[in-house]
Formats: sequence, structure tokens, C-alpha cells
Amino acid sequence: MPLTMNSEVFITCALTGSGNTQDKSQYVPRSPKEIADEAILAANAGAAVVHCHVRDPETGSPSRKLAYYRETTDRIRDSATDVIINLTAGMGGDMVFGPTTEPLTLGAGTDMISAEERVAHIAECLPEICTLDCGTMNFAEADYVMTNTPGMLLAMGKMISDLNVKPEIEAFDTGHLWYAKQLVKDGIISSPALVQLCMGVPWGAPNDLNTFLAMVNNTPKEWTWSAFSLGRHQMPYVAASVLAGGNVRVGLEDNLMLAKGRLASNKELVEKAVNIIENLGASILKPSEVRNRLNLIKKAPK
Repeated sequence: MPLTMNSEVFITCALTGSGNTQDKSQYVPRSPKEIADEAILAANAGAAVVHCHVRDPETGSPSRKLAYYRETTDRIRDSATDVIINLTAGMGGDMVFGPTTEPLTLGAGTDMISAEERVAHIAECLPEICTLDCGTMNFAEADYVMTNTPGMLLAMGKMISDLNVKPEIEAFDTGHLWYAKQLVKDGIISSPALVQLCMGVPWGAPNDLNTFLAMVNNTPKEWTWSAFSLGRHQMPYVAASVLAGGNVRVGLEDNLMLAKGRLASNKELVEKAVNIIENLGASILKPSEVRNRLNLIKKAPK
């Protein structure tokens, strides 16, 4: 397949994530104020979109407390920074099974809630974009399963679309793209859809280029897509995504390092991505330009 480079690229910065990274780097933001401040710095560095999880300000542990989401989004909006807010809707589908002799004795970390609860902060904060993880998969740890059943995705997808929020399909493997196409066919998600190709996350799609191009080739041509990989592969995937016709995602959710032995900030990761993209001969899209391309609806909270 010949390369069709994307000449106009937007950057998403995934600010903090839900992994246990809070004690691995002092740059991982914890409180709503810290997350909002990071969003503003990332936007000023060139990110058109900021992807937000929230954490407990004291422990740094991942949280889905509605008040933290509301404070984070309010702080970003009150700053008058022009940036597209993208909130996760991925939490609340965590299943930690017991030992193989007693798997339904569920372990600590199990967090299974209703579709309504999983999108409650979306209804409250009304971001322009929120994520929709389009499948179930074994996720990194031995007995942890990221659970997103077809029924749950149908319910969540309809709720998100009814709120006039754009779902960003997070595809961790080709089957997730297959089901995303079904959601569009069923009228749950409108086309052209928005997709994030999530590469190298155990045990989803490995981050080799053959698999990456398979993911790209399974994404309908009229859809808009971005891609990322983890750790030291983050910046190579900035280049690979642009060269394959897509957009990019960087940030501390996926990678803590700027270089070997040097911890990164979100701002530095965005600046490095900007440098790679511009050196490839592409330009960086502003938030207003991305809104026009994706037909996003910018709303203030209720």
C-alpha cells in the first residue's frame, strides 16, 4: 500500500490516564487543578484535544468521581483556553476474576457499573468528545478483563450520541473496528466516525507496523483516525501515524519519558510531537479547525 501522508494533523494529549503511574513520575497530574493546568499547557504547546481522566487528589489513584470531572472541565473552560475537551467513558467496566479454581470470586479492583453511571459525567460536563472502548479484552494483568459487551456499547453509544457528544472509538484490536462499523450501521454512531487506534497495549494489537497497517486498512477511509503506542514507541508512532494518513496522540497516560533517563511533562511531549510533525512537512491543526472537520458541538456545562 503506498503511503498517503496526512499534511494537516491534529494532536491529542492524554494527560494522566487511569494506570498506576502516579508514583512513577512527579509530572503525572492528580488533582483537578493539576489536570486542568496540564491541559492548558498542552493546548498552548499545540494540542488541539486534551483527553482527560481524573484521579483522587490525595492518593493519585484513578477515580470516576463526578465532582472531579466537573471541576477539571470548569477550570479548563474558565481559563478561556481554546482546546477540545475529550473525557474518558472507559471506567466502570473492570472485572478482576478470582483464581482458576474459583473465578467468580471476584477480586479487588472489580468495578462494574451501569451504562447510565458510566456516562453520568458526560451528561454533566458535556465535553465535545468522549471515548467509547469498542470491545472486551484481556488487559495487561493476569486476571483483569476490560469489559465492554455489545449490549453495554449499544446503550452507552446511544446515550453519548443523544447528548450530541462525539464518540471517539478506542480500538485495541481489529475486532473492535469491526464492531464499531456495526454501531455505525445500526445508527448508534454517526458516520464519519472518529477512531483512536491503540497499539501495543497488552493484550490487544501489537505495535508492529504490519498490525498497525492492518488497523489502518480496516478503518473506513471516510473516518478520521489517530493512533498511539506506549513508552519508547510513542514518538515513532507520531511519525508512523502521519505517514499513514492519520493524526497523533501523545501524553503521560501512555508514556512517562522524554528520553532515556529523563521524565517528561505533557507539554514537552506535545512539543516533541509538533517538532516531528513539522519536520515531516505537515502542519498542526488548531482546535477551531478540528471542530469544523469533525462537526463538533462546543457546549458549556448545564
